[in-house]
Amino acid sequence: MTRPGAPTPPPLHGQTVGELVARGAARLDAAGVSFGHGTTNAIDESAWLVLWSLGLPLDSPLGDGADSIKNSAVTPAQQAQIALLFEERIASRKPAAYLTHEAWLAGVPFYVDERAIVPRSFIAELIADASIDPWLSERTHQVLDLCTGNGSLAILAAMAWPEVSVTGADLSSDALAVARINVKKHALEQRVRLLVSDGLTACPGPWDLILCNPPYVNAQSMAQLPPEYQAEPRLALAGGSDGMDFIRRLLREAPGCMSEDAVLALEIGNERAHFEAAFPELPVVWLETSAGSDQVLLIRRQALAR
Repeated sequence: MTRPGAPTPPPLHGQTVGELVARGAARLDAAGVSFGHGTTNAIDESAWLVLWSLGLPLDSPLGDGADSIKNSAVTPAQQAQIALLFEERIASRKPAAYLTHEAWLAGVPFYVDERAIVPRSFIAELIADASIDPWLSERTHQVLDLCTGNGSLAILAAMAWPEVSVTGADLSSDALAVARINVKKHALEQRVRLLVSDGLTACPGPWDLILCNPPYVNAQSMAQLPPEYQAEPRLALAGGSDGMDFIRRLLREAPGCMSEDAVLALEIGNERAHFEAAFPELPVVWLETSAGSDQVLLIRRQALAR
């Protein structure tokens, strides 16, 4: 399936890994697929699909170095298998992660399927590079990952801060079923608990740190999302007319569920203008990520209580 008026995707022929990656990228570009679920361009997504199909590490070298696998031969049977994967990616418009059932975040692999949003939170970067650490203290013991989805942030938090207990909560029992797979995958059953909760309803705390990547996409943006994003659970994306429906409730209820010195790390994506319009007097700290300093903010409990 291609866009109306788009050129017909070229056939996926090639005898080496490098040839298949290059021609696969051309196919993806010609078909007009959208990226953003682990890759940002056709070359990286093509490499992901080719390497995964061949059972090779996704960080396999594809350059011109002596250790590169670019010129490694691919059998006809493998070529056929790869071609089928590309055809499914183009025809279904599903994110590649739903086809491979694997997504990587902060260098850690996670299982994922259509029951949960593909993990891509910038909060993962802030956990991995210790940007949140200055806001924590020796009194930080209880961490909540609200809207946990497939459990990736809860798991990354448990890995980064071995002295804390982590709870992952989500309204979707389907998403939590995926999270349980990941908690078991990383042998964190004793460190990470999962529970169904509508916002903070079943999470009274008190929490010393709340991580939250909530549904925040505004209604106009939701209507314009590419099929790859529409393949994800709407519950995990749609945030109402201005994207702030869940966040209004969260910021209203959070102080009563937080310890005295607690902080909330909140991802809002491209909705900074709507956030500031909704909360013009709220003092927040914007944290730097690879996408800039307007994607994730941090709020102290004292600020919320005021």
